[in-house]
Amino acid sequence: MKLYSETFGNDGPDLLLLHGWGMNAAVWSNIRDALARHYRVTLIELPGHGASEYEASERLLEAWAEAVLAVAPEKAIWIGWSLGGAISQWVALNRPERVTKLVVVTGTPRFVATENWHGMDAAVYESFSAALADDHNQALGQFLSLQVQGGSDARKTLRQLRQEINARPEPNLAALKNGLELLQTIDLREALPNLRCPSLWIFGQRDTLVSVKIADKIEAMLPTAEIQILPHCAHAPFISHRDETLVRLQHFIGTDNEQ
Repeated sequence: MKLYSETFGNDGPDLLLLHGWGMNAAVWSNIRDALARHYRVTLIELPGHGASEYEASERLLEAWAEAVLAVAPEKAIWIGWSLGGAISQWVALNRPERVTKLVVVTGTPRFVATENWHGMDAAVYESFSAALADDHNQALGQFLSLQVQGGSDARKTLRQLRQEINARPEPNLAALKNGLELLQTIDLREALPNLRCPSLWIFGQRDTLVSVKIADKIEAMLPTAEIQILPHCAHAPFISHRDETLVRLQHFIGTDNEQ
């Protein structure tokens, strides 16, 4: 399946940005141009999201990751948000020669809660699956609300998220269902300690989708990882807390120049 990609900026190392479930490349518009001043920034839309194609037979995380790799720069710094962060983790673990640095933005190696792991209850994902069958637009709206819940200036962030996803083609319904299945089944915890590239993990203190409590688990798995927790922030820090997010990104990936 051929994925949509777009590149900004001509100079500097390659930087790859991957959005989350139900979203598209437009979510990065808040920070894209600032990064493109110093990097060659590639945006890729996940299978069935935005203008990307979707193959119903390619349902596994590996298949989605390989589709991204097919259009990704040969070697890049990978920045993945939420589901995009899980795909970025898989690539860094299984195709390490393609990833120079890894940034996971409000992401996790496992989204669903277990007895010793903070995450969303499996029933929440099941309810979204049922809601998608009834009215996918309403289900996406509910998911957007969850992404900003708890954060400061939540209404403004929600309004901006809606504007951005509406700027691109609607996601494929089958891809949305597949993506939810991935969110329910992804578990990279056992492999994560094998990560060899430098990594930055950005968490929102008030995130209701990916608990900030996971930060301690990541630190135990990856003692050399850099962990950043943004106060008063929910699930989309690059929108709600743009400047703070940029400062942390630029410090980790190698430039502290003006925004």
